[in-house]
Amino acid sequence: MRSARLELALASGALVLPALGNILVMRPRAGDDLSMLPHNQVVVQTGFKPDYDYFAAHGYRMGPADAALAIVCVPRAKAEARAMMAQAMGAALIVVDGQKTDGIESLMKDCKALGLQVGETLSKAHGKLAIVTPGPQLAAWAAVASEVDGFRTLPGVFSADGPDRGSVLLAQALPAKMPARVADLGAGWGYLSRAVLAHATVQSLDLIEAEAVALDCARQNVIDPRAQFIWADALAYKTLKPWDMVVMNPPFHAGREAEASLGMGFIKAAHRGLVPSGQLFMVANRHLPYDKLLVSLFKQVEVIASDSAFTVTRAAYPIRGK
Repeated sequence: MRSARLELALASGALVLPALGNILVMRPRAGDDLSMLPHNQVVVQTGFKPDYDYFAAHGYRMGPADAALAIVCVPRAKAEARAMMAQAMGAALIVVDGQKTDGIESLMKDCKALGLQVGETLSKAHGKLAIVTPGPQLAAWAAVASEVDGFRTLPGVFSADGPDRGSVLLAQALPAKMPARVADLGAGWGYLSRAVLAHATVQSLDLIEAEAVALDCARQNVIDPRAQFIWADALAYKTLKPWDMVVMNPPFHAGREAEASLGMGFIKAAHRGLVPSGQLFMVANRHLPYDKLLVSLFKQVEVIASDSAFTVTRAAYPIRGK
């Protein structure tokens, strides 16, 4: 979809690529086709590990970097989209591209309200592409950290305005006595990890998080020598030393639609990384169909806490050969 709009912009002459300098593509998603851009000029900037690995494997230089042209792939969070444009304000031109469902039209209105020159706009494949001339007023959109209940967050991270209700429920349901070696899969900005490390019996905690911005926040929120911060896709990460316990509030959105397979992938990753006597403590929305998978992978499965929206499940003794 993004490639169709870029190709249209180039074919129509609405977008003319610079002969020299970097073309910075900010936060494209794995699978996005950038082949219409000169490979030797493209620099990809993303903090999401699966996307980073995809473009690095395709031979792209990885940013950030100064650029003659910046292409902002609009994310769902408006504050994050604005912060990305502020990062790109040094470029001669900014191409803003995104789906209508991700707020591209609202962002373009905001650009005009800020006093930026918005050039030709192209519509295709349920999205829009606009060419924006940056100005110093973009500095007003720079990312600003928030302090929430003693935690630092930044625009674009999950639950940036405070602890997720499910994570709070899980933290309250953790056992009084914790084992030595624990992992937090999809650790985010560190709320659950801090709750785990409040237990003196924990000797080490691996924070596995795919989003670099969230992990940077976690480094500031979890000041403890027992914590190890690992930038990795939890679905693919393989620990060298199995864990006694895994805690997690797995994501279940790949886009706007719920994607239960994503949470199932987290369950399989936890199962793979646990010792034979290991335990998984996870929280999930009540409607998600995880029960059958959990029962197939663990000898003991029980709901230990719930409210109107979430359930906390304890699963223990992973079944090997699964």
